[in-house]
Amino acid sequence: MSHDHDNMGIDTGLSIAASEGCEESRILINRRHLLGVSAGFFSWAYMPTFAQAGTADDPRVLFVILRGGMDGLNVVVPYGDKTYYTLRGELAIPEASTIKVDSFFGLHPALVNFGAMYKAKEGAVIHAVAPPLRNRSHFDVQDNLETGMPNQPPVGASGWLNRLLTSLKAGDSVKVGGAVQIGNAPVIMRGAAPVLGWSPQKLGDISGDFYSALQKLYASTDKPLGEVLGLGLKANEMALGTNPGAVTEKITDLQKAFRGAARLMAAEKGPRISVLSVGGFDTHLDQGGVTGALATLLRALDTGLGDFKATIGDAWRKTVVVCVTEFGRAAAINGSSGTDHGVGTVALLAGGAVAGGKVYGEWPGLGAKDLYEGRDLKPTTDLRSVFKGVLQDHLDVSNDALNNEVFPGSSKVPVMSGLVKFAVAPPFVTDKKAPVTPTPPVVAPVSPPPQVPVIQTPVIVSPPVAPPAPPKVSTPTPPNRGTPTAQGGAMTG
Repeated sequence: MSHDHDNMGIDTGLSIAASEGCEESRILINRRHLLGVSAGFFSWAYMPTFAQAGTADDPRVLFVILRGGMDGLNVVVPYGDKTYYTLRGELAIPEASTIKVDSFFGLHPALVNFGAMYKAKEGAVIHAVAPPLRNRSHFDVQDNLETGMPNQPPVGASGWLNRLLTSLKAGDSVKVGGAVQIGNAPVIMRGAAPVLGWSPQKLGDISGDFYSALQKLYASTDKPLGEVLGLGLKANEMALGTNPGAVTEKITDLQKAFRGAARLMAAEKGPRISVLSVGGFDTHLDQGGVTGALATLLRALDTGLGDFKATIGDAWRKTVVVCVTEFGRAAAINGSSGTDHGVGTVALLAGGAVAGGKVYGEWPGLGAKDLYEGRDLKPTTDLRSVFKGVLQDHLDVSNDALNNEVFPGSSKVPVMSGLVKFAVAPPFVTDKKAPVTPTPPVVAPVSPPPQVPVIQTPVIVSPPVAPPAPPKVSTPTPPNRGTPTAQGGAMTG
């Protein structure tokens, strides 16, 4: 069991709320502060040397890990399932308060920017999702989510996103651009492929003169380190969009993180994949409904997504943002006006390249017989299906690479096609009610898309762990439109 990740992620200013999570969650949070003894700019040393310039047409993916276990039922509210209101009591979001996305689901009212993206068909939801490991442990399930293994990963297992980089062909624009981690080094990025680590510095306002003096010092005493520092300063300037020592707008660390990721990914020679963690979602106590702790977290996330879109500019049209969490919360309110660890939850997609305006997946219901182990939203989609769909349709990753390198042992986990615009395969649709007779696929024409300081440790690159070698089995053909599947599809209201 590896604990290289934490439950806090980028500081959203909600440390008190986050620390009210379970003991396991607090251990993760405290470990972050114990290890965070180096200034952010030291991680700049991991800036890759880009071999060639990219373009605005290069595909880009931002992965946002929502640590702590986000409550999918209150993020995308199934107001059409009246059992929700019985189970949730004072925490339930009234139908009239939601941002309705169809006749069955509505978004939490704090998700204003994401709601606008959804209505512009640049945002989508996959409901009732979970990683393959479902034991409700932060430690175990975060490792499972980030290593991409079918069950409990071995100690030191590499991250699936790092294995993706090593599996791409030489010269691929995504491989050339590389990847950037924003904030602490997550397990998902661990492995043989070098990655850029960046955080806004956390030492207060530092003048440009300080950096110039530091460069001169190292140039005369340690030239190799001076060169690395110079690369880091350039990366920092790129991420901040200004001179590192200049006076900047007063915004939150999370906003700085989203904006920094956007600037780095938009740059001509910048990375094309980024990972950012947001913590605090372990809402055991006083979770709140329309307002309260969860609402505050979602508002911060929503602001970050809006900033990311505004900052990345034209590259937005070729970008997919994937927001995931390790597990959801129990279906019923607990005795502390919060929710306990659960299983099924939601994943959110945003970006100009997303086939948005849909809720994907198969809704399992919230009746007593429908719940997972009698207490949680039952997952009907393996998160690896979602990841596979984005990687195959957006980055053109082959089935063989997905099943054997990126997600070893996953040949029976189908690709969720149709999540990305302009994908070769047509999207498939399922009904949230009873199964229906399959109908031939119908492809509608798609309109062109509309036009921190964080204390962290450096990226640690470890040798890749040899994955098991399962037999090469072809991925099953995705279901046609109108065909329900246990792995999901678009829920049409």
